[in-house]
Amino acid sequence: MYRGTLTGTLRPTGVHLATATSTSTSIDRQAALASPAERRRGMLFLTVAVACVGFALSMQMAVNSNFVADTLKLTAADQGMIEAARESCGILALGILALMAGFAEPLIGLAMLLLLAAGLMLTSWVPPLAVGTLMGANFLWSQGLHVWMPLPQSMAIGLAERGHEGRKLGSLGSAAAIGSALALVLAWLLNRQGVTVRPMFVIASGAALVGALACLGIPRNIKVPGQKIVLRRKYALYYLLCFLEGWRKQIFIAFAGYLLVKQYHTPLSTMLLLFLVAQVVGWFSSPLTGRIIDRFGERPVLLTYYIAMAVVFVGYAMVPDSRILCGLFVADSVLFVCTMAQTTYITRLAPPQEHTGTLSAGVAANHIASVSMPLIGGLLWQRFGFQWAFCAGAIMAVLTVIPVLWIPSRKRRT
Repeated sequence: MYRGTLTGTLRPTGVHLATATSTSTSIDRQAALASPAERRRGMLFLTVAVACVGFALSMQMAVNSNFVADTLKLTAADQGMIEAARESCGILALGILALMAGFAEPLIGLAMLLLLAAGLMLTSWVPPLAVGTLMGANFLWSQGLHVWMPLPQSMAIGLAERGHEGRKLGSLGSAAAIGSALALVLAWLLNRQGVTVRPMFVIASGAALVGALACLGIPRNIKVPGQKIVLRRKYALYYLLCFLEGWRKQIFIAFAGYLLVKQYHTPLSTMLLLFLVAQVVGWFSSPLTGRIIDRFGERPVLLTYYIAMAVVFVGYAMVPDSRILCGLFVADSVLFVCTMAQTTYITRLAPPQEHTGTLSAGVAANHIASVSMPLIGGLLWQRFGFQWAFCAGAIMAVLTVIPVLWIPSRKRRT
C-alpha cells in the first residue's frame, strides 16, 4: 500500500518527485529564505506535519486488513478493486503536481492533508459490504497522500542551509518513524481496552488534521518546481524494474494482511504487533542495507531480494501454519528496504539534472502495475483460491531476477 517514503518500513508507494532535486534548483529555493529563524520555525512545523502523517498512515495501514475482512465482510475481489482504485492516485498525482508548478508548497500540503483527514474520517463511517463507499473514501485520502508525499522532502531542501540537506531529510525520516511507532503502540493499547477499528480511523483523521494545520507555519515562499518525466532508452532497465516491482509489491499490500485475517482469523492485536515488529526491525535494517549496497552494489542485493520474495510468496500459498505466516509477513515488510537499490542504480546511471524526471518515470511505471495487479490477484483468489494469487507473485518475483542480472556490477568497496 505504501512504500518508499520517510516512514520506516511502512513506506507508501509514493511519488518521489523531489528526492533528487538538482543543485541549482536547491540553491535558488534556499536563497529565498534568508533568515535562520524562519528556517528553524519552518522546519519545526514541517517536522510536526511529517510525524502526524506518519502516525495517520501507520494506523490506517495496520488496521485496514481487519477492517476490510472482519468489519466490512468484503471479498478478495472487492479488495483488489479497492486497491486498484487507490493506486491510480499515484499516476494522477504526477499530473496534479505538474499543474501546480509555481504554487506555494505549504498551501498545497495543507489542502492535501485536509483531503487525507476527510478520507480517513469518511472511512470510519463506511457500512458493511459498501464497496463503492470505501473505494471513494480511499480514493479521497490516497489522492491527498500521493500529492503530499514528495512535498516534505522538497520543502526540507528549501528550508535547509546549503550543505545540510541530508541532515534535514534524516530528521524528517526520524519524525515519521516516531509518529508511525506511536500510532502502532496507541492502536495496540486501545485494542487491548476493547476499542474497535472505526474509532482508530477517526484518530488517524485527527492526526492528519493536525498535520494540515502545521503546514500553516511553514514559510510560503517555497514553490513547487516544474516536474518533468524523463524517458530515455538507456534507462529502460530501470523502468522495467519499477514496473515489475509495482506488480510484486501489490501482492503484499493488497493480499498478505488480508490472507492472515480472512483465512487464518488473525486478531487485530496480533496484526498491530506484527507491524510494530516490522517497524523496529526496519529501523535497523534500512541503514545496514544501504551500507551493503554501497559496498557490494545493487545487483547482489536485488537478486537476494527477489529470490527471497519468491520463497515468501510460495510460503503464503503453501504453509498452513499461521505462526510461520506471521513471520513471513514481517520478513516481507522488512525486505522492502532492498528496493532502495533501484534508486541508487538509476542515480548512478543518470546525470544529476535527470534524477528527478527519471525517478518520476519510474513512479509512473510502478503505479501502472500497481493498478492492474490487485484486480488480477483478486480475480485469481475469487475463482481459483488464495494460493493462485500468491503463486502469481512468486512467478513475477522469479521473472524479475532476469532483468536484475542485466544490472552492471560494480567493484566491491572496502
